[in-house]
Amino acid sequence: MKSRLLCLSVILAAIGLAGCDRIDPNSPLGKRKAIYQQMLDTKEDLGGMLRGRLAFDGQKFAAGAAKLDELSRQPWQHYPQVKEEQSDARDEVWQKQERFHELARALEQQTAALVAVTTRKPVTAQGVAPAFQQVEDACEACHQEFRIY
Repeated sequence: MKSRLLCLSVILAAIGLAGCDRIDPNSPLGKRKAIYQQMLDTKEDLGGMLRGRLAFDGQKFAAGAAKLDELSRQPWQHYPQVKEEQSDARDEVWQKQERFHELARALEQQTAALVAVTTRKPVTAQGVAPAFQQVEDACEACHQEFRIY
């Protein structure tokens, strides 16, 4: 009986500790991570259409581009003045805020340009691919400077 109680205590402690690294979804970090995940999911679907993983559908691509554009304007408001302990961002986000915001605006410009390309009918993979690449390049530029991998 004593060993069962000890075993149960160890299991409960492990479960409790496993939850310690969880991120509060209502915290600034939780909110921006959720937005970034939506951006990634949307970008992966768009990229999948361009790379043949998914069937290309111009209407779905245009809707995805619009969603990505909307999302690209949202995470920046969820960066507090002081870095959180769990953040995946480098200290430079807070030390070089002007550059960080410059790259954020560049992403917003590229997602808007992608949406503009989707207004030209018919929407084709060849027609949208260069603008989509510019969006991916804007994401990568910011990650190179400000994300801890």
